Amino acid sequence: MSLNTAINPSASSTLATNKVLRNTYLLLSMTLFFSAMTAGLSMFLNLPPFGIIVTLVGFYGLMFLTTKYSDRALGLVFTFALTGFMGLTLGPILNMYISHFSNGHELIIMALSGTGAIFLGLSAYALTTRKDFSFMGGFLLTGVLVAFLAGIGAIVFAIPALSLAVSAMFILLMSGMILYQTSEIIHGGETNYIRATVSLYVSLYNLFLSLLQILGVFGGRE
Repeated sequence: MSLNTAINPSASSTLATNKVLRNTYLLLSMTLFFSAMTAGLSMFLNLPPFGIIVTLVGFYGLMFLTTKYSDRALGLVFTFALTGFMGLTLGPILNMYISHFSNGHELIIMALSGTGAIFLGLSAYALTTRKDFSFMGGFLLTGVLVAFLAGIGAIVFAIPALSLAVSAMFILLMSGMILYQTSEIIHGGETNYIRATVSLYVSLYNLFLSLLQILGVFGGRE
């Protein structure tokens, strides 16, 4: 530890924050790449859709294990298991868009580009302004719960309009989650890069799927 850091506690705090931020973005990029690989494998093998029960059990089970062991090296293993599993579930969805729409590849690229642009824009805004978005926590948690239940209802009762509304809600909510999580890292509210990575990954995953669904409805050519 340098003399300046020992004398100035705020300097130590800044260094710790920068380390968490750096580790989070590094791990996030690795998990996104790994997830893309498992999604590509799933597409190549033409795996069938996993179904909502399998997806939810797999997601929440691996999420629980990742969170439980987030302070240990084993947490990294479960992080890649979680993101790899989510990539596998993504493959059948992407194959469906490619087979159902003549411009399916274009829709996927547009959704990826939109997800990347939103993430980079919001992250840059949070990092440069350094605003505290912690006040959004309760609202976002409630919003995600409502949107999740509405999404289940849209699937069970096959209501296309509700499903579209849920996608729009998720785009707004996941954008808010990116701001919130980045702010938490900057201001020391989140000091664990594994938890931060998983939170951002889930936001990006849901943001991409929501954009893809809306693009499919309004821009898909059968």
